Amino acid sequence: MNIILSTTLVIAVIGIIVGAGLVFMSRKFAVEVDEREVAVREKLPGNNCGACGYAGCDALAAAIASGNAPVNACPVGGAAAAEAIGDIMGTTAAAEERKVAFVACKGTCDVTKNQGNYIGIHDCRAAVLAGLNVTDCNYGCLGFGSCAEVCPQQAITVKNGVAVVNRARCVSCGLCAKACPRGLISLIPESRIVRVQCSNRDKGPAVKKVCSAGCIGCGLCAKQCESEAIEFDGTLARVNPDKCTLCGKCAEKCPVKVITPAQ
Repeated sequence: MNIILSTTLVIAVIGIIVGAGLVFMSRKFAVEVDEREVAVREKLPGNNCGACGYAGCDALAAAIASGNAPVNACPVGGAAAAEAIGDIMGTTAAAEERKVAFVACKGTCDVTKNQGNYIGIHDCRAAVLAGLNVTDCNYGCLGFGSCAEVCPQQAITVKNGVAVVNRARCVSCGLCAKACPRGLISLIPESRIVRVQCSNRDKGPAVKKVCSAGCIGCGLCAKQCESEAIEFDGTLARVNPDKCTLCGKCAEKCPVKVITPAQ
C-alpha cells in the first residue's frame, strides 16, 4: 500500500513539475499574434493563387498587417475585400479602376489556316517548347486553353480556336497572362477596351497569307485618329490608352476589323 501511495505521489510531483515547465516555456517563447493579421486573413478569399505576388493568403495578410502591402493587394477579393481590410487597418484603398484580361488575337479557325489536326497534349506551354504551331500564324493563340485552366473564376473559354474572356467574371488576378507562353494576354482598365486584337509583327502581305483578321499595318486607323493615339510597333498598330478618347473611328475604319470598339 505504501508503495502505491509513494508511486502516486512521485507521479503527481513529476506532473506538476512538467506542467509548470510547459507553462514557463510557453510564456517565454510565445509568439505574439497580430490580431489585425488574423482579421485581415479572414477577409481574403483563400484562393492562395499567388496573383498578389505573395506565397499565399497567409503571407499577404502578414504583409498587409505589417504595412508592407496595400489593403487592395488582393486582385481576386476586389473592391469589397479592399474596403473591409481598409476598415481593419484604419485606412482606405486607393481608387483604382477595375481591370480585365485582354487577348491580343482574333485568329479564329474561320480566319486562319490550320497546319494539321493536332492530337497531342493540349497545353500551350508544351506546344511552344516543342516548337509546335497549330496554325499558319506564328504569333497567335494556340487555343489549347492553358490560360483557361489556371483561371480561378472560369472567366476564360476557348472558342473557335481562340481564348475569349468573360469580362463580367474576370477578377484581374493575372494568372492567365502568366500562363500564356506567347504573351498575348494583358490586364487593361475596363473602360480602355479599345485595343488592336492582333500580335503579328510581320508585314501586311505576310499577315494576309496566314490570317484574314490580322493587322496589316495599313495606317488607316492612324489617319482617322484625331488624338494621335495610334502608334506602331514595326508594322503592328497599337492604341495608346493615355491618348485614346474612345471615339471609335479607328475601329470603324479598320479594313480587317481587328480593333475592338468602345463599348
